[in-house]
Amino acid sequence: MSKLELRITMHDWFGVLLIGILFSGFLSILAYYILNLSLLYGALFGVTLGFFIALYSLIFISGMNHYLLPRTHEGWWNFIAALFSFLAGFLGTLCTYTLLQLTPIVTIDLFHLHPFQSGSIIGVLTYLMGALMYRFVKARNEKEHINSLFVQSRIASLETQLNPHFLYNALNSLAELIHQDPNKAEEAVLKISTFLRNTMGEKPLISLGDELRNVRDYIDLENIRFGGKITLLIENEQQSLSCLIPKFSIQLVCENAIKHGFNTASHDFQLHIRVSHDPQFRLHVSNNGRPIQNTTFGIGLSNLQERLSHLCDGELTIESLDPPTYTLELKVCHENSDR
Repeated sequence: MSKLELRITMHDWFGVLLIGILFSGFLSILAYYILNLSLLYGALFGVTLGFFIALYSLIFISGMNHYLLPRTHEGWWNFIAALFSFLAGFLGTLCTYTLLQLTPIVTIDLFHLHPFQSGSIIGVLTYLMGALMYRFVKARNEKEHINSLFVQSRIASLETQLNPHFLYNALNSLAELIHQDPNKAEEAVLKISTFLRNTMGEKPLISLGDELRNVRDYIDLENIRFGGKITLLIENEQQSLSCLIPKFSIQLVCENAIKHGFNTASHDFQLHIRVSHDPQFRLHVSNNGRPIQNTTFGIGLSNLQERLSHLCDGELTIESLDPPTYTLELKVCHENSDR
């Protein structure tokens, strides 16, 4: 067993409690029916037994997974797990028998005559049930782990499509600038270096503050190519600078706006980024350029849409065709699907 196999959620324990109560309740009712005893007493006995077994299982298995097994050689894990599963059934049976002695509920003679033997039999049954539950939890955890690795791999693949795309545009701008102003070309090389260093980290999520800094650097680089005609306005970002967002998200929308909305022969181009909480965390990116003609996302925005969905349960929508406005809605951001 690995740490992955030891992970048991509260949802799992709720299932154990429910299954334990139903299973022991059904068997107790059947036993009481065969012995011609009160079915109500049988149900009460079964529910109490299932509750105590689940309670001891929660105590033993949780403590074992957190404190004992991680400090024990893996060769002993199966034996220790079997022992504690047996003890949960054994002690749960004795507690049920002792408690019911204080009530009018009639118990089967077998528990009166042989309480320890009865507890041992139920302990073995509990171990068998625990082994089945272990197989189920292990399979579930492995499936979630594989899904998480797939999502992380997919996100990494999407990000590798973004870096070269930006670098291609930046190098084109740099090539033009070398002939016009070597000093500014040197400055541009340093900006490109800084931008890439800030954005090539392994984490797919960065703070809004870092993303906006990257956007400012990106606009500075684009202004080299467009002669300073692009103006960037940012509104209401102070209260949300620490919020996590997917890397390149705002920058990609700005890049798309410049590509499709900026008419270099006309007036200056303004990009406006606004942060809102109403109540969802949203980023609105608008510009004063050409209206949106095609509402179908291309490769870049489809890429962003997929990353928003994977990382933040979010989405990218077109808020307005004229003026062109895109909205990035972000819910709970996480670096993988293992939530």
